[in-house]
Amino acid sequence: MAKNVKKLTLANKLAKRGDLIKPTEIKSRPNRADNVRDIEDLVGVSAGAAGSSSSVFFSPVQTRKQRLLNGEAVKKTNIKMEPLSPARVAPKKFRKDDRMVTRVQMGSATVVICKVVPDAVDSPVRVDKIREEVEPQIKQEAPEDSPSFSEVQAPHPLWFNHLENIRIMRNSRTAPVDTMGCHRCADLKADSKTQRFQNLVALMLSSQTKDQTTYEAMNRLKDRGLTPLKVKEMPVTELENLLHPVSFYKNKAKYLKQTVEILTDKYGSDIPDNVKDLVALPGVGPKMAHICMAVAWNKITGIGVDVHVHRLSNRLGWVPKPTKEPEQTRVALEKWLPFSLWSEVNHLFVGFGQTICTPVKPNCGECLNKDICPSAHAETKEKRKKDR
Repeated sequence: MAKNVKKLTLANKLAKRGDLIKPTEIKSRPNRADNVRDIEDLVGVSAGAAGSSSSVFFSPVQTRKQRLLNGEAVKKTNIKMEPLSPARVAPKKFRKDDRMVTRVQMGSATVVICKVVPDAVDSPVRVDKIREEVEPQIKQEAPEDSPSFSEVQAPHPLWFNHLENIRIMRNSRTAPVDTMGCHRCADLKADSKTQRFQNLVALMLSSQTKDQTTYEAMNRLKDRGLTPLKVKEMPVTELENLLHPVSFYKNKAKYLKQTVEILTDKYGSDIPDNVKDLVALPGVGPKMAHICMAVAWNKITGIGVDVHVHRLSNRLGWVPKPTKEPEQTRVALEKWLPFSLWSEVNHLFVGFGQTICTPVKPNCGECLNKDICPSAHAETKEKRKKDR
């Protein structure tokens, strides 16, 4: 058959003949109360066949749909009803002058409040459920206990979003600082004075040293008795062997011996309770002093900025301009960061810097701040520039 020849349908064939056709056999459908038949009910149709006097004749092109349009009543049928889910219900269209929708700006989110109609009362999607999900986000952006957060003049406008994302990532992943940090190195069975001394020793050993190495060295010292008197009586060579492989262990052994002499002579084998005197001790810097005041004396005197806090503050844009030294970063942060966050930022940033935002090849793909961090994929951008 040629492709351009159209196949005639049954209706076209019957229409060309022009004669009325009588059915040779009529098969009635069950459950029909009337005598109305359709052309679909005919079986074995042939032209010129004789039929019963009570037979019903049809136009060869008339169908049930056409007869319904001509005035036939629609038959009621029993249809199994089932509740429709909200996704299957077509939304109603309202005119512009109905004004059924009200938009309310709540923080950074826009909440749409609609007038409740009777059909939507039993719907699982309720405004109060949406509000329960939106309000906690608004409280996070502007905490009630810190109303000054909204007035903070931070170098980066999304600094609080950075902080919230880091909190989430720190809660989902344990870092070495959580189990082997300086606050975990003291002997909890010792008296408070000895614990304060051990906190100071752990901070002195932690400089440019991994937490695991510091923790193991502290365990060796505690096994020998880590008190000012014990360290004072211990030979330098023995102390060096206990500290190895801590970074600069020989210098730290010397500083520790000098510090013990000062503590026993001037402070009654205790440690100073202020930053000025702590910094005056050999081998103790501002970072160690502020952290020691928080851990040992439970006083917040400043932000403890180590290499991790220094690196992350520059990557996130938390400083007005790039800083070269941790002490510069500390001064820049304390000018704008709310005081209530000073004790938290060190622990958060250190663990985050140990797990995700590492010094070399940071895991930007796993970071929740990858879309709002100024330094995200910085290495990839530099490589592309070099390739050009």
